[in-house]
Amino acid sequence: MGSYLRALAGRRRAVLALLAWSVLEGVPALLSGRLVGLAVDRGFAVGDVWTGVWWLVAFAAVAMIGAFGLRQVFTRLGDVVEPLRDGLVTTIVRGVLHDGRSHRRQPDASAVARITRHVEVVRDATAGLLVQARALLVTTTAALVGLATAVSSLAWLVILPVVAALVLFGALLPSLARGQRALVLADEDAAEATGTVLLGMRDVVACGGRDRAAEDVARQVDRQARATVRMAWASALRGVVISVGGFLPLVLLLVMTPGMVAAGTLTAGEVLAAVVYLSTSVQPALRRLADTTSTVVLRLAVALRRIAEAVPEVPPPAGDLVPDGGGIVLRGVTFGWGEHAEPVVRDLDLELARGAHLAVVGPSGIGKSTLAGLVTGMVAPQAGTVLLGGAPVREVRPAERHRRIALVPQETYLFTGTVRDNLALFTPGAGDDELLAAVAAVGATDVVTRLGGLDGPVGHAGGSLSAGEAQLLAVARVYACPADVVILDEATSNLDPAAEAVVERAFAARDGILVVIAHRLSSALRAGRVLVMDGGPPLLGSHERLMADSPTYAELMAAWQPVEALVPQE
Repeated sequence: MGSYLRALAGRRRAVLALLAWSVLEGVPALLSGRLVGLAVDRGFAVGDVWTGVWWLVAFAAVAMIGAFGLRQVFTRLGDVVEPLRDGLVTTIVRGVLHDGRSHRRQPDASAVARITRHVEVVRDATAGLLVQARALLVTTTAALVGLATAVSSLAWLVILPVVAALVLFGALLPSLARGQRALVLADEDAAEATGTVLLGMRDVVACGGRDRAAEDVARQVDRQARATVRMAWASALRGVVISVGGFLPLVLLLVMTPGMVAAGTLTAGEVLAAVVYLSTSVQPALRRLADTTSTVVLRLAVALRRIAEAVPEVPPPAGDLVPDGGGIVLRGVTFGWGEHAEPVVRDLDLELARGAHLAVVGPSGIGKSTLAGLVTGMVAPQAGTVLLGGAPVREVRPAERHRRIALVPQETYLFTGTVRDNLALFTPGAGDDELLAAVAAVGATDVVTRLGGLDGPVGHAGGSLSAGEAQLLAVARVYACPADVVILDEATSNLDPAAEAVVERAFAARDGILVVIAHRLSSALRAGRVLVMDGGPPLLGSHERLMADSPTYAELMAAWQPVEALVPQE
C-alpha cells in the first residue's frame, strides 16, 4: 500500500488535472433537469415552441461541454495509471529477487501470477476509481444540488431510498471482500499448481505421477471455480440492492407527483426536471457506486493486500560510499535462509586481492550460490561483514557497485534484439571493436558469426541458440563490461570442458578478481585457491593442500571421472 500511495503522490499534478476537468464534466448534471424543466414550463407548456427549443439547445450545448470534459479525463488517465503499473511491477520483481524465504532456481509461477493478474487489477482498478469514483463524487453532488434548488419538495423522494440502498450495500461489503480475497488466492494457487506441474513435466512422467499431478491441478481449478461462483452470487445480490435504490425513487415519483400537479403545487416541468436528474445522474451514479465499490475498490484492496503479503516491500538500494581499492574481504560471515534455519555459510573469513582466482566447490545446495549473493551485496549477512575496497558492500553507492561487480548466473538471460543489443547491455557506449574483442576472448566468435554478426537477430530468451551458445553470449556480455570482480555461478554449465576452460582463462587474464562457483572440478584445478563448502567450517587452500586436509574435497575428486581436455594444454 505504501508504494501504491507514493506512486499516486508522485503523479499529483496529473490527478489534479483530472479533478479540474471533472468540474467541467459535472456541469450537465447540475443544469440538465433545470434546463429541461424550463423548456417545458416556459416553452412547450405555454405554446411557445421556439423558446422551448432554445432551452433544449442550451441543454445540448451544456452536454457538449460535459462531453469535452470527459474526453479530457480519459486523455489524461494514462499519465497516472501507466507509471503506477510500471512502479508496481518493479516493486514485485525487486521483492521476489530479495525474498529471503526462497532461493529456488526455477521460475516463480506465483510471482508471474502476481505480475500478470494483480498488477493489472491494480492498474484497471485505479483507472476505474479515477473515472468512476471521481464521476460519482462530482456528478452526484451536482445532481443533488440541482434537484434541491430546482424541485426542493421532491428531494426526499430520492434521498430516502438512496440512503436505504447505501446502508444495505454497506452491510454486504464484508462478504464481498471475503469473496474477492478467496477468489484471488484461488487464482494464485491454481497458477502455482499448474506452473509447477508444467515445469516438472518430464519428472512427473518419468515417476509415473501423471494421475497425482492431474488431481492436484484439478483440485485447485475446482476451488477456483467455486470461488468464482460464490463471487458471482454476491455480485448479483449487490446488483439487486443497487437496482432497488435506483428505481424506487422513480416509482415514488410516478405515484406522488400526479396529485401534486393536479393540486397546483408542482408544474409539469418540475416533475420532468426531477425525472431527468434521477434518470441521467442519480441512477447512473448508483450503478457506478456498485461497480466502483465491488468490482473496483474491493479488487484493488485485495490485490494490494496480496501483493504486500506475498512480496514484502524492499527499500531501494541505498549507500553513498566509494571503495578505495578493489579487494573483497569477508570477516566472520554467517548466513542462513531464515531466522531459525541452519546457516549455509558459517564464520567465513576470506580475502581476495586483485588478480585472485578462486573456485568454490561443494555438494549441491550447500550454499555456494548464497556466497555469490553475499559477495555481490544482494544478500545481507546475518553476522560478519563483506567489504569491497574497504567499504561494506551494501553501503557502496549502487551505481558504483553495479559497475564494479558482475554476476553471471547459471540461468541465461538474453533479450529480443540484435547481438549488439545483448552484448552492450552493461556497456551501452562500447564500440563494435570492443564487443568483438570480448566475443573472441571467451570463444564466442563462431556463434556471433552464425547469427550474422553484431547486427544479427536474437529471439526471445535466445531464440534458436543452444543452451551453451546462449551462455557464451552471456559471459561475453560481462567480459565487455568494466567490472573488476566477476562471479561465474555455474555460468558455463552447458559448455564442454574445453570451452569452459577458455572462458575461465579469459576472465582470469583480466587481472581482476574471478570467483568460479564450480560446475566441474576442473575449475578447481585452474584456480589459484579453492574454497570447499561442505556444511561445516569452510576450508580454503590450494588443490594440493586440500587433497591432504579435506576429506570432502578428496572424495569429490576421487568420485569425479576425468574427461578428455580435463586441463586443456596451451
